[in-house]
Amino acid sequence: MFRENQYNASSGLPALLFFIVLMAGAVALLIKGGSSAQPAMAIAGVLVLLIAGIALGGLFIVNPGDAKALILFGDYKGTVKMAGFWFANPFLTKKRISLRVRNFETSKLKVNDHRANPIEIGAIVVWKVVETAEALFEVDDYEKYVAVQSESAVRAVATSYPYDSHSESEVSLSTHMTEVSKALQVALAERLARAGVEIVEARISHLAYAPEIAQAMLRRQQATAIVAARFKIVEGAVGMVENALELLSHKKIVTLDEERKAQMVSNLLVVLCSERDASPVVNAGSIHQ
Repeated sequence: MFRENQYNASSGLPALLFFIVLMAGAVALLIKGGSSAQPAMAIAGVLVLLIAGIALGGLFIVNPGDAKALILFGDYKGTVKMAGFWFANPFLTKKRISLRVRNFETSKLKVNDHRANPIEIGAIVVWKVVETAEALFEVDDYEKYVAVQSESAVRAVATSYPYDSHSESEVSLSTHMTEVSKALQVALAERLARAGVEIVEARISHLAYAPEIAQAMLRRQQATAIVAARFKIVEGAVGMVENALELLSHKKIVTLDEERKAQMVSNLLVVLCSERDASPVVNAGSIHQ
C-alpha cells in the first residue's frame, strides 16, 4: 500500500530571485558574445538561459486547502500540504489534490428493508481526503470510488433495519435517525479507508415506502395509530371510572350493589370511549326501574 510522506520543498521566492539573476546573466553573456564575436560565450549564455528556463518549472504554488503530490518518473516522492510558494525538482510531476471538506447526495435508491418491504432511501455524505497517496494511487478515481461505495453502504444499512419499529426497543430507519446515521458512517468508513478518505458526517436525506406499497403501508400506520389511541382512551376511561366509584363510596353519596356498579361502569365507559357526544336520558322514576 502507498503511504503518504511529507516532501520537504524549498522556498520558492529565493529560487525565483536566483533564476531571474541567472537568466539576466545569461542574456548578458549572449549579448556580449554576439557583439564581440565570441561564439563560445554566446553558446554558454544560451545554455544557461535554457537551464534556468527548465529550472523555473520547479516552482509551484500550494493553495490553502490543497496539496501537491510529487512524482518523479513514476516514483512517488512525497506530498506538500503546507500552503505557499515552493521549489522542487523541475522534473517532478505535481498532482493537485483537494483537502477541503466535500459533500454529495446519493441518488434515491430502491431497496428492501429488513422486513423485505420495498423502500426508497437517499443519504448525504460529507467527506474529505486525509491520505493523499492512497487517494491517488490505491484507487483509480477516488471521487467516483466514494460515490459508488457510498451507495453500497446506504443499501447495506437499509437492509439491516426495518422501516418502522413495532416495539420501543427495536431500532428502525424512520424512528432512530441518530443510530442509523452512526451505522451508516461506520459502514462508509470501512469501505473508504483504503482510498484515504475520512467520513465527516453521514445522514439519511430521503426515506419513504416505494410507491407500489405506499398506500397499503399508510393504511397500516393509520390502523396502528387508531389502535394506540383507543388503548389510551380506554386506559384513561377505566381510571376515571375507578376514581368515580371510589369517590361515591368514600363520600357515601349512594350505595350501589355489584349489579348497579357494573351498569354504571358500562354506562360511563360508553360515554367516555364514544367518538360522539352522548345523549343524556333522564330517568324520572326509581333507579331500579
